[in-house]
Amino acid sequence: MTAPVQEYKFSEIISDPVIRERWEKVRRYFFLRESTYDMSNRCNIRCEGCYYFNGEKQFAEENRDPEAWRQLLEAEKARGITFVVLAGAEPSLVPELCETCYGVIPLGAIATNGLKALPREIDYRIHLSVWGNDRTSLAIRKAPDMLVRQIANYKEDPRAVFVYTFTPVNIDEAWEVTELLAKNGMKITFNMFSSPVGYTGPLRHTPETLAGTKRVMTELLAEFPETVLFSPYNIVAHTSQQGLHELFSCSYPRMNQSMTIGLGRSFRQYRTNLQWDRDAACCVPDTDCDDCRHYAAGSAVVTARMYRHATDPVTFAAWLDYVDTYLAVWVRGYDKGVNLCATPVIPPLNN
Repeated sequence: MTAPVQEYKFSEIISDPVIRERWEKVRRYFFLRESTYDMSNRCNIRCEGCYYFNGEKQFAEENRDPEAWRQLLEAEKARGITFVVLAGAEPSLVPELCETCYGVIPLGAIATNGLKALPREIDYRIHLSVWGNDRTSLAIRKAPDMLVRQIANYKEDPRAVFVYTFTPVNIDEAWEVTELLAKNGMKITFNMFSSPVGYTGPLRHTPETLAGTKRVMTELLAEFPETVLFSPYNIVAHTSQQGLHELFSCSYPRMNQSMTIGLGRSFRQYRTNLQWDRDAACCVPDTDCDDCRHYAAGSAVVTARMYRHATDPVTFAAWLDYVDTYLAVWVRGYDKGVNLCATPVIPPLNN
């Protein structure tokens, strides 16, 4: 006979003082409401499988008027947006526009290839994209000495976190990259290559490469706990054969018809012409939703499923680790705590 599953009230779950402390830490940031903005339709490199140069957004006219951007951000602030993600092709090519955004909404992050340093006055979190060691970067991104140049630009810069995107061709190289960043006192988090719509190239993951990525992520998290911003539940959520939408039901407007609550109501993805299209709006537009395991998507999609994880102390602790990781990666000045749950928790089904 199977033993009955114990049911917990939420008050019972957070009665554990360690869980309660972490809960109180992360819930202070529940005011964050994001939208994303393509700052430039130009880039100083061209990568295999690039998300930006896919779909219609790449053809949007580029608005370089700081006053137009200031007015847009003021309107965004007025409608409740508290956190901005500046991306596009390459935002470091328009630092004056990034500075304009920072002057209106001072919480945010910039996704950049890191080859051009952003001024220190723009005190956002800065995500530096890494797609392998410098040999692989040269082959896939057509740029030499990328990691060397990124470290030179951002060493001892507390804004910086390196985002290592796992592809089928760079899994074991993550050791070399993480060790180098650890020696330089820098932070790293992990991302998964998620295919753009129609992409059939060599970077699309297979069940075998997902399993290999899971193994290496787990080893690196154990070996470099002070360098790697990740958790066991992040590993489970992002290396599953099921994509994020199948596991958690994507909250972004592109896959979410609701316009009454959460991201379906508030999120917009602005193109370089300051226009947006709800039917295409997600954190990484033109990604194949069935293949999406993107770290940016998970940061919203997994964290939005709090009540689904509030079933027992272990599952809720795993979710808290995920949220703690998300905040440490995205919010300037937020320090990640020790992971509470070492158990690889299976993502709960939608009840």
